[in-house]
Amino acid sequence: MKGTVLICCFLSLLHLQATAEEEEEDDVTSVLRDRSHIDETLRLATEENTADYAGALQRLRKIYHTSIRPMEQAYKYNELRQHEISDGEITSKPMVLFLGPWSVGKSSMINYLLGINDSPHQLYTGAEPTTSEFTVIMHGEKIRSVEGIVMAADSSRSFSPLEKFGQNFLEKLVGIEMPHKLLERVTFVDTPGIIENRKQQERGYPFNDVCQWFIDRADLIFVVFDPTKLDVGLELEMLFRQLKGRESQIRIILNKADNLVTQDLMRVYGALFWSLAPLINVTEPPRVYVSSFWPYDYAADTSRELFKREEISLLEDLNQVIENRMENKIAFIRQHGIRVRIHSLLVDRYIQTFKEKMSFFSDPELVFKEIVDDPDKFYIFKTILAKTNVSKFDLPNRDAYRDFFGVNPITNFKPLQAECSYMGGCLLDKIERAITTDLPALLSSINSGKQPGLSSCETTGCGEKPKNRYRKN
Repeated sequence: MKGTVLICCFLSLLHLQATAEEEEEDDVTSVLRDRSHIDETLRLATEENTADYAGALQRLRKIYHTSIRPMEQAYKYNELRQHEISDGEITSKPMVLFLGPWSVGKSSMINYLLGINDSPHQLYTGAEPTTSEFTVIMHGEKIRSVEGIVMAADSSRSFSPLEKFGQNFLEKLVGIEMPHKLLERVTFVDTPGIIENRKQQERGYPFNDVCQWFIDRADLIFVVFDPTKLDVGLELEMLFRQLKGRESQIRIILNKADNLVTQDLMRVYGALFWSLAPLINVTEPPRVYVSSFWPYDYAADTSRELFKREEISLLEDLNQVIENRMENKIAFIRQHGIRVRIHSLLVDRYIQTFKEKMSFFSDPELVFKEIVDDPDKFYIFKTILAKTNVSKFDLPNRDAYRDFFGVNPITNFKPLQAECSYMGGCLLDKIERAITTDLPALLSSINSGKQPGLSSCETTGCGEKPKNRYRKN
């Protein structure tokens, strides 16, 4: 009899526990936030004209390969900047990079934007440091994980240059492919959280150099904080030093804002500005977005309307990057072409100066060392500014050429006037035409809605006799 009573009591407890769990699940479901504004703001329901976009990409790639890359290879520009543009980078989707201290909600924010919370393929989150890899979330036909070694070996992707950081890093690189409307238009990169008491050497790979690689290629950079991690240490200070010149791409996010009452939130907001002020030297203060980017409803008695407006503003910034991705790519290639052109003009000027200072009894190494050590004495940079439409703010660092010519002897290069062929034309003319005519025309065709076509005269110049506007008088 007692055994029967115990069994009945045990079954009753199980029933009560199951009922409580069902009620708890219903409560969690009921507090999930409505995320329809994400699809509306990002216009995920609208279909894109992929044919026009593919045509513009083809045209852009053609201009780069016929007008910019030959000059880039002739004067070894990649060895100066350590940035080689591949076809994968030209055709890649806009990249959104997430940076910040550990456990501030970077991975949770990605899960929320993609709507994959509580699914088997969500990014792992927790109160402790959880993300130890660089995770690239990109579009694919099916859900699968891609090892870093495979990503680097695939030439169709834009991640092959990451091999230079070594096998230890590739083991800390992982890709996740999944079919998603947002990932058809953008790629997310989640980074390991910054831990101030960890030295870079303990990671086993050059963490700052890897961050710089992603920063240089990111179209939008989310730097995420939360109310408990506002202090700035050496690693975070180094990160903001690497972000110099990219202020227009940076969006600072104060996450988990609904954990605080309004008065405390104001104080935390001011403390964040106070911490970041010495690190961001720009005329206008950076915009700080204050909200809680996760799928659950805001805490009671918080500024939920303000948080939602802030979230929509951030989504509008993301949507602008997506809609302007072709214009941004053209501007990026044009900026790259300008830098290649300036580098080539400087190398040509070094060659001319070296030939002018050489005599029959001169030691070539000593002569060129004198030129490289003090280029201002020989007016290397001032001559370029005087003869060409080059801004002094676009000139590279003078010291960089000491290292550049240390690896590449001056005798390995030809003068610009010698880089011409009868059928192909002159390299300088082609890159100038790309900067001043071809790329602006491609940009205008996109803005006017016209489908860009391919010219049949790009490779040969239609038999035009080569010209050289840079020949010395």
